[in-house]
Amino acid sequence: MLLIDKEFHKGILFVRLKGSLTKDMIATLNKEVTKMVADMEIRNVVFNINDITEIDITGVNAILYNYNLCRDNNGISMLCGGNTKIKDYINHSSISSMFQIKDEMSAMKMIEI
Repeated sequence: MLLIDKEFHKGILFVRLKGSLTKDMIATLNKEVTKMVADMEIRNVVFNINDITEIDITGVNAILYNYNLCRDNNGISMLCGGNTKIKDYINHSSISSMFQIKDEMSAMKMIEI
């Protein structure tokens, strides 16, 4: 299961993910987040992955797709949080170059709106 909490604050969409970000759950992310980012041309997104328990290549690609949408909208997408297992997986994936920060407050300081 994937639970998604969204909050738009000071020009940044904060997306807090909980559960599994795997091929079985990507439709949920696409419906609730990716479509919104694309349709509303949202520039800045912070994915909080503190409560992600499982991720696979499909989940990584979904985050990367949102990262590219933000970049195309002249914005930025960041990752924050994550346990050691999830961080290790991400660091060996195609989103390892995505900006990773400690927490959401750091994102607000770094993204100047």
